[in-house]
Amino acid sequence: MTQGSAASVRFTVEEREDVPVLGLVMGGSAMVPFPLLTLAAWLARGAWSGLAMTWLVCWGAAILAFLAGVRRGLSFRTPGGERPAQIVTVVWLYLLAAGALLLPWILGQLGLLAAGYLSLAVMDPAAARRQEAPLFFARLRPLQMTVPLACLAAAGWLAWRRG
Repeated sequence: MTQGSAASVRFTVEEREDVPVLGLVMGGSAMVPFPLLTLAAWLARGAWSGLAMTWLVCWGAAILAFLAGVRRGLSFRTPGGERPAQIVTVVWLYLLAAGALLLPWILGQLGLLAAGYLSLAVMDPAAARRQEAPLFFARLRPLQMTVPLACLAAAGWLAWRRG
């Protein structure tokens, strides 16, 4: 290859459908704060409960934005180049995360986050089938996303109940 010339490199990605151990550890550890913060919001009183809710929203938005970044990174390696659906998904997830941080009311914040996590539970298995995400996302994401969805629902019910 000479200086200034572009080389085309072809590669094949071989992967298994089972979830790798590191994927379970990393994906699972990111979910741990959801039940802890939800429980804290339920058990704490006054300002402490509100602080736990704020941390829950911040953690939920951070993880959602991180997962948007994961999807963006994967789009660079998609066979045939990135696809419009991938970019739309990334923007959608980022907007939901940002909106959750910017909205002034807790039920709206929790609702935007829940929409994002539900989207991932539905869209990541489809993305895996289209070779836009690792095959194990089809198994991992629906199960993994039940944790934040359940916690956000419980936090939302608490917020609604407390008015």
